Amino acid sequence: MADVSKSKLPPPSNEPFKASIVWSNVIIFIFLHTGALYGLLIVGELQLYSFLFAMVYAFLGGLGTTAGAHRLWTHRSYRATKPLRFALMIFNSIAMQNSIYVWARDHRVHHKHTETSADPHNSRRGFFFAHMGWLLLKKHPDVAKYGKEIDLSDLENDRIVMLQNRHYVKFGLFFSLILPTVLPVALLGESAWNAYFSVGMLRYAFSLHSTWLVNSAAHMWGMRPYDVNINPRENYLVSWLAIGEGFHNYHHSFPYDYRTSEFGPSPLNITTCFIDICVWLGLASHCRRPTQEMIRRKKEKTGPPA
Repeated sequence: MADVSKSKLPPPSNEPFKASIVWSNVIIFIFLHTGALYGLLIVGELQLYSFLFAMVYAFLGGLGTTAGAHRLWTHRSYRATKPLRFALMIFNSIAMQNSIYVWARDHRVHHKHTETSADPHNSRRGFFFAHMGWLLLKKHPDVAKYGKEIDLSDLENDRIVMLQNRHYVKFGLFFSLILPTVLPVALLGESAWNAYFSVGMLRYAFSLHSTWLVNSAAHMWGMRPYDVNINPRENYLVSWLAIGEGFHNYHHSFPYDYRTSEFGPSPLNITTCFIDICVWLGLASHCRRPTQEMIRRKKEKTGPPA
């Protein structure tokens, strides 16, 4: 991946900032969570195969975020063939957590300026802000200022990324809400009402919160075996919910590692299993990872005292 910074700026100001509320986003999230809560109340009415479909669909959306927007497009931790990149773009549209371009931009800023005023979801502003409040409030001026210094040329030269970015709303609404409503009705005989609220809105809200926990819980609770000087933690519950993204102290120590964990594929890191299968199928290659010696030295230098 190219150097994420085009030029050098002084450190972010970290000055107090009273953010104004983005009411349009508040209304959207109230609507979503009201629908998801109703979907939770009626989820028991779903047919078994509709419920299983929702689980698989949520998993595919998760891969679009973890294997796609995060490990492939943000960190360039491995290479993917065009068919795999296109599939991950579709999966990412299922997740509907901003376009790949916007997601990767925000995440690169987050890594470069973690827990400063330039961090879009700065956990020092509290759990709720890091979890979802950052999407409900106007961004700190430093987020935009330092975000302009991030090199996004690799994304801008990726036709698949820019296709989705141009048509993000249409892609997101179709793959995240319309298709998971239509398919259970057409293929499984599910009622449109149950499919929309449980397979559509409940599944979507669950996926959002699973990802948001990486920004909130995984920055607050857990172990710091690789670097005690930073807040990101190893949080196994988050790793389970976010299919491998909760090994966060390691990830911030070695952000280019395609595994996001020292321990590689496991039931807590299904995304790494997926990438390894894609390598075996010839769909992915050039997986980046540090040596065991580099990991050992990192623990000795910045890890907890023995």
